[in-house]
Amino acid sequence: MVTFLVRRLLLMVPTLWAIATLAFFLVRGAPGGPFQSEKEIPASVKAQLMHKYGLDQPLHVQYLRFLSSAARLDFGPSYKFPSRQVREIIAEALPVSLELGGWALLLSIVVGVPIGIFAAVRQNTAGDFAAMGIALAGVSIPNFVLGPVLVLGFSLSLFLFPPALWEGPQSRVLPVVTLATAYVAYIARLTRAGMLEVLRQDFTRTARAKGLSENVVVFKHALKLGILPVVSYIGPAAARVMMGSIVVETIFSVPGMGRYLVNAAFNRDYTLVLGEVLFYAALLMALNLLVDVAYTWLDPRVELA
Repeated sequence: MVTFLVRRLLLMVPTLWAIATLAFFLVRGAPGGPFQSEKEIPASVKAQLMHKYGLDQPLHVQYLRFLSSAARLDFGPSYKFPSRQVREIIAEALPVSLELGGWALLLSIVVGVPIGIFAAVRQNTAGDFAAMGIALAGVSIPNFVLGPVLVLGFSLSLFLFPPALWEGPQSRVLPVVTLATAYVAYIARLTRAGMLEVLRQDFTRTARAKGLSENVVVFKHALKLGILPVVSYIGPAAARVMMGSIVVETIFSVPGMGRYLVNAAFNRDYTLVLGEVLFYAALLMALNLLVDVAYTWLDPRVELA
């Protein structure tokens, strides 16, 4: 286990370097700049700003300075918010995005797994077709469509929930449901597929032959292995929930990392964009590592390599 963890942690270094390099040159190659606006800035003022942030230096010098700063987890100040450091903005927005993503992922598991189990034990029945039809609808509706529809129905028509912001428990409902809907569908389908495979294996037939009740067979014997596809999906899903919250945070004006990233991209805020991209990349790799370790705990037949 220690060797596996050390190897994976060491592999994260060149991966993060490649992502940082690609992100740096892509954001620098995008049209526009951080100090362009509708009202033209005087050339002398713009030159002073470019010199202050080192943007008047050759690109390779900027790149090496960026790598040096990133290695120290110091991305410098935001161009849009010059009085605030990038890591301060991430530290402020991260808890909001984690809460939104955490609630959405929890809702996805709590709702999706029972739906998948229900569909598996009632394979090819009306209940199975209805559950998978609902799951297909959840996958098919993008969150940038579902979010405004929920706002129109539950906020502007029924006045049950606030349409935006992140203040109080009620304001969490619509963003969480919007973000979780697609993942409920994915988890339901994965659970159904995993359970169907396990329920056909010999050990479940033996358990039934011993006279065990169907609930014991399903939840005590079959579920532990049938849930493995969901466990494999949880790591990428957790990162995708964080990334998917970019759209949801923008729709509902949630002050999380996704909303800052969208605004930074529009404003060509290089330091904030690069800081958030690297943070998302590191988070994704860490979650995948945790899932690999959890997978071996659930299924002893899997060996860490």
